[in-house]
Amino acid sequence: MKPDWLKKTWRATAEMQEVEELISELELNTVCREASCPNYNECFNRGTATFMILGSVCTRNCSFCGVNHCDSESDINFQSSCRPPDPEEPARVAEAVARLQLSYVVITSVTRDDLPDGGAAHFAETIKQIRGKQNASTTATQDSSANGGKQNASPTAIEVLIPDFGGDEAALDLVINAKPEVISHNMETVRALYDKVRPEADYERSLEVLRRISAHAPGIKSKSGIMVGVGETDEQVLELMDDLRKVNCQILTIGQYLRPSEANIPVEKYIEPETFDRWAEAAKAKGFEFVASAPFVRSSYNAEEALNDSL
Repeated sequence: MKPDWLKKTWRATAEMQEVEELISELELNTVCREASCPNYNECFNRGTATFMILGSVCTRNCSFCGVNHCDSESDINFQSSCRPPDPEEPARVAEAVARLQLSYVVITSVTRDDLPDGGAAHFAETIKQIRGKQNASTTATQDSSANGGKQNASPTAIEVLIPDFGGDEAALDLVINAKPEVISHNMETVRALYDKVRPEADYERSLEVLRRISAHAPGIKSKSGIMVGVGETDEQVLELMDDLRKVNCQILTIGQYLRPSEANIPVEKYIEPETFDRWAEAAKAKGFEFVASAPFVRSSYNAEEALNDSL
């Protein structure tokens, strides 16, 4: 049984319905729904969502993840997962961002190992489309303001939560050169549990992604997240923090793993809120600019707060 601190109240509002209808109309995917995020009801009720590009089927099969995946070329999902990226998707994401009037947006994706660049160009195009629509809106508002209209709000800040692109540096540079405010790549778990939790990923490769972001884009915030309750020790969590600081990762999120389905690895332990608080203090002492550490924390949950507090 889940402890009391992991119980949430579900409620439907007009704001939630608006987000649901917009996502359906624009034929977009969200990690909120696809990954069974426990916060999706709260976020939708606040009129926001984390958009998931490059389709809804992942070419990897991480044991913790609730997103659809394909196990092999014979898998029924294989053809779906390996379709070319939809060239109109970036523009539709930009349209959703504009219509929801988001001051901050997080864009993530499934992993696309079938694509030569892992989908990096699609990330870059999505950033470009959001910026372009924002600039067009700003120009229109300035023209209106000159005639006595209302001034436009600040530009939308963009965070991208990216896969490892198979370690392809050129692919990562495509995203870096698109200049989002934040680039996030989740470590997900401690080094000792990679074979169990992320068998198709590599601990050192993920650290290298974060190192390259900090080294080649000092103006972009680097961010990572982990989930706990899958068998890690306290010492391993602290070791991971040290590894992240060595590559100058600036923002860290820590949240409780919750099993999406019976097909996923079980929860080993529900971590007490006091332990999350202790980890937050330890991470801050190690030099992270912002730390979110609590049972329901997810990498994209209240992400705007992390950027604002780290500036």
